[in-house]
Amino acid sequence: MRPSLLNPLFASAASLPGVGPKTGKLLDRLLGEGASGARVVDLLFHLPTATIDRRNRPKIAAAPIGAVVTLEAIVVDHRPPGPRSKAPYKVLVEDETGDVLLVFFLANTQWIEKSLPLGARRWISGKLELWEGHRQMVHPDRVLDAEGFAKMAPIEPVYALTEGLYPKVLAKAVDAAVARIPALPEWRDASAPMLRTLPSFAHALRDAHRPDEPQAIAPDSPARVRLALDELLAGQLALGLVRARMRRSSGRASRGDGRIADKILAALPFSLTASQEKVLGEIRADLGGPYRMLRLLQGDVGSGKTLVALLAMASCVEAGRQAGLMAPTEILARQHYQSLGEFARSAGLRLALLTGRDKGSERGKILDALASGAIDIVVGTHALFQESVAFRDLGLAVVDEQHRFGVHQRLALGQKGQAADILVMTATPIPRTLALTYFGDIDISTLTEKPAGRQSVETRALPLERMEELVARLRGATGAGARAFWVCPLVEESEALDVAAAQDRFAHLREIFGEKVGLVHGKMKSRDKDAAMASFAEGATQILVATTVVEVGVDVPEATIMVIEHAERFGLAQLHQLRGRVGRGAGKSSCLLLYKGPLGETAKARIEIMRETEDGFRIAEEDLRLRGEGDVLGARQSGLPGFRLADLAAHGPLLALARAQAQQIVAENPRLEGARGEALRLLLNLFERGEAIRLLGAG
Repeated sequence: MRPSLLNPLFASAASLPGVGPKTGKLLDRLLGEGASGARVVDLLFHLPTATIDRRNRPKIAAAPIGAVVTLEAIVVDHRPPGPRSKAPYKVLVEDETGDVLLVFFLANTQWIEKSLPLGARRWISGKLELWEGHRQMVHPDRVLDAEGFAKMAPIEPVYALTEGLYPKVLAKAVDAAVARIPALPEWRDASAPMLRTLPSFAHALRDAHRPDEPQAIAPDSPARVRLALDELLAGQLALGLVRARMRRSSGRASRGDGRIADKILAALPFSLTASQEKVLGEIRADLGGPYRMLRLLQGDVGSGKTLVALLAMASCVEAGRQAGLMAPTEILARQHYQSLGEFARSAGLRLALLTGRDKGSERGKILDALASGAIDIVVGTHALFQESVAFRDLGLAVVDEQHRFGVHQRLALGQKGQAADILVMTATPIPRTLALTYFGDIDISTLTEKPAGRQSVETRALPLERMEELVARLRGATGAGARAFWVCPLVEESEALDVAAAQDRFAHLREIFGEKVGLVHGKMKSRDKDAAMASFAEGATQILVATTVVEVGVDVPEATIMVIEHAERFGLAQLHQLRGRVGRGAGKSSCLLLYKGPLGETAKARIEIMRETEDGFRIAEEDLRLRGEGDVLGARQSGLPGFRLADLAAHGPLLALARAQAQQIVAENPRLEGARGEALRLLLNLFERGEAIRLLGAG
């Protein structure tokens, strides 16, 4: 149960004074997650991205052109446009040094006449410009009387918005949210020297939303440092408690005798790399050890993680237990099932596939076989951790592309078996900072080399204006039998718009290439997706137009061309993942980054890095530097909660401090008892670290 002290913060944002149903819906769109609407705490954690300094209050003659100024002036003339004229409404204001023309396009005449009556003294704030030698201000930000001016914030915070939500409306809602902040007990160690220089959490939130100078919202300001430290501490403490619970719960040793793994290795057309051998040794040592395994296996695109996972699962089956592999999408689950099946069946392993698509008697048969032990390894989507799924004896849970699942989902699969070991995998190499952030002191294994036979991929960048040239080259390549992915752009973080963009490009390429072009996107029915992928894999279609649904795990060795349209809209990790779909077979491969100029500095840097290197670890570090942690782990696309108050690019050094404090708390007060323990429970609740709280309740 959440402490009642926090209830006001978890109430709906629509319940705040001055926030009606219409504004409530806009706040839901801006800050809500999935089906749940925006809450007061979401407004509080929606920090300003910039400020407008309204302290510059010169006389008109001394006011700098091109700057935001606040002028005190008398209204001297109204110049409305003539009937049916599309000219703007103009109002002349002056002080003893000069005058300024206020310009209003598509004017609300009644509002102008009411706000700026002739002869009245007004305070006008906005950007001053020069037009045909005369000072003017187009649509001033503020037109205030003496009372309004007295209330105007000298430093105005600027927030990210959504269409239809106006800055004043959001600012009013944030003000109402700030008024709801309760008096919170101090959860930090009072003896820590750093704490003496920082405000309390509640004061820091108020200071961040009501800055008294532009510097007050900078990442290194005392308020932002305090908020970041607390968010990092909540994350590290939650991971520490989960980890301590797993460490406390003894594992069950699963020592294989190698009889199945040896058959798989004998069937391989290649040998394991030294890196694969080393990692497999680490995993097998964990499987045979006294504690439950919680290990992250990370490796670059094509480094052979899936094979390592299969051999680990084989060890588990050799010990008389079962294994499960969970993938984030049905396409990837089916692909794993097919690729593992080739090796598994030759070794006598009994494999099954379970996804949300399976219904009725077919699903019933699989569930019965799992429960009886007639299935050794099950591959599936999140359907695997539904209540109806029971194993006879699950020994190892493998979670692929783990950043698309929360901690609670990983654990939910692990809890399907008595002391089941957990291996999580990612093809997005994770910088050390992020590994600490998201996985605490999880054990990490890294595959550092690619298997023999992986081709390097030539990467080139082309402006969109040269698309016809690209299409001509594609015509030549497909004529020679080549296969190509054509990935369409991300559109405003909207899957529906992504699909529309893909359908438009599909129609365009169909006109040129005819039946050679296929289409796959996330809104298609599973059977249609499978059919489109199968056609491409078999060569019936040679160009596959897709949304980013093909980003992870899709394996068509014959595909040698990857076109990424509007590459400037993608993050580095995604570009790297998409490029990894080619270069998997014997053919020379290329990746073409189509971009729309002019490029911003960040987009230019991403494209340069892609052209310079195929090293996923260097790309991951650069991605963190350019974008921050949320996108590096795919949070924006996958629902993983990226940090809202901490910015790892700026606050990374605080992570070690938060981690050390969390470790000390777990060592000294693992049940979070006493006054400080209660305060720390408040912290965990505030940042919604429910898994850790649930474990505390469960003992």
